[in-house]
This record gives sequence, C-alpha cells and structure tokens, in this order.
Amino acid sequence: MLVIVASRHDKAAEALVANWAAHGHSVSLLTPEDLSVVGWRHYLSSIDVGDRGESTTSSTSFSSAVVGGVAISTTGCANALDQITGVLTRLPSIFEQELLHIVPDDRAYIATEMNAFLIAWLSSLKCPVLNRPTPTYLLGPAWRPEQWVYAAAQLGIPVRPVRRQSSMSANVCAQVLEKSSVKVTVVGDRCLGEVEKTLASHARRIADAAEVDLLTVHFSSSESPAEFLGADLWTDISAPDVGDAILEYLSGGDAKC
Repeated sequence: MLVIVASRHDKAAEALVANWAAHGHSVSLLTPEDLSVVGWRHYLSSIDVGDRGESTTSSTSFSSAVVGGVAISTTGCANALDQITGVLTRLPSIFEQELLHIVPDDRAYIATEMNAFLIAWLSSLKCPVLNRPTPTYLLGPAWRPEQWVYAAAQLGIPVRPVRRQSSMSANVCAQVLEKSSVKVTVVGDRCLGEVEKTLASHARRIADAAEVDLLTVHFSSSESPAEFLGADLWTDISAPDVGDAILEYLSGGDAKC
C-alpha cells in the first residue's frame, strides 16, 4: 500500500490518489484527522509494555496503523507496517486548524502531540519515504533561504546572494520576490526540467546535501552558468511527469535522468 500524508484540503494529493488508484495501485490518503481514530500503536524502541505495565522485548510487529479507514494490523509474525510500501509526505507539520473535530481549547496541544507522533512513526518506516521528516519539519530539513544558498555555494555552484533589509521608516516598500526562470524537480535519481545536464547535476547535489530525494530547485536560467536562486521541499505534484516519477520511486524504480 502507498500512503500520501496530506491535508484534507490538498486537492493535488487527492487527485494523485485517484490517479494511482485508477491505474490499479493500492494507495490511501492519510490526513491529520485520521490520526484521531482508534487503532494506532507505535513504540519508539524495541521495548513493549504489557497490559500490566511490565516491559518485554518486542519489535515493530506490535505497531499498527489506521490508514484510509483501514486498520493495518499484525498478520502472524509479519511486521504489520511492512504492508505500507511507500509514503509521500505533503505536510510541513500538523496545524491545529486541521483538527476541527477537537474541542478548540485542546487543538494546539493535540496538534503538537500528533506532530511528534507522526515524526516518530514516519521515521520508523523501512519503506521509501519522500521526504523523511526531521525533528522540526515533516517534509525534511526546515532550511531558510540563506541556508539553501549557503549549501549550494559550498558545493561550488554559482548562487544569487540572499538579501534582507529592514527599516524604521513608516514608508516601507514591500519586498518583490524575483520569479525564478526555471526549475528542476528532483525525484530520487531523476531530474525533471528543461535544463542543461550541468544544472540537473547541481540540483541532485543540492538534494544530496540536504539528504532528501524530493526537491524543487530554482535557477536563474536553463543554461550554465545559471545562478542558484533557492530550493523548495514543497513540490508541485500535479505535473504528470512528477507524479509518475514519484510513483516509480515509491515502487522501487531506479530510472536515471
């Protein structure tokens, strides 16, 4: 089973689930609301706690999940979570605005707890996960623009410096963000975008530096020596080639760009 972790308002994720299902793939959407249902069990270590409170040696085979309304329970000695063969994460974190089924006073607390639970659960999965969470961000490293540019510069890639300014004046001009000329989407070893191979290689190296396999990288043009403008862990999955590449990655494909 493939799983897409996303907001219930994420229409692109919903469409991707429908597309993959139409082509015969087992796939489900996992939303923050789904984490509230009965049936979830996850242990941080190999120590299980029995009904009487005693600790015993265990394994992740005792963990269980409820995805798309379906309980993924232990079958014999098999690890229940092995039924999940790939995960695409579309949530940067759990927001309390997603938890309308929780009483208002408890939403912030529950969102924090769900976020910690989801980080631990996704980190424990042995299947391909795009991208694996970090302690502070479900999509991968929560780098600021300066950190992305610094990482690219350290790799010897031409970069466009990030500039910030502040003013005590009442007449502050709003910052105008430059629209990137081109973008390259990295999905595993595949690099999607109409750019020179050198830029595709740059994009993959930046993804390696961030230790992610799903990344959108922006350059000033499609030809070398284009400047690196920035990178984004939030990828447009509505593009058919991107969706196909993600499916191939999660299915164990190893196509090269």
